[in-house]
Amino acid sequence: MAERAIDTATDVSRTLTEVSAALQAAVGRLSDAISAARRPGMPLATISAITREAPLASLFVAFLFGVAIARRR
Repeated sequence: MAERAIDTATDVSRTLTEVSAALQAAVGRLSDAISAARRPGMPLATISAITREAPLASLFVAFLFGVAIARRR
């Protein structure tokens, strides 16, 4: 019975290690994608610049976008 418990704990440990590695890989890919999108001329760089120039207008547009999405559902 103790051997089964040890085997189960080992299996759980391996599974957690695999999940952790997969999550780290996904976070790495997401970070790379965000970094690429923030380069000058890319969409996130443009949105960031517009938000810095007119924060209230950007907030209003985001609010309207949220309302439009909420009404679709």
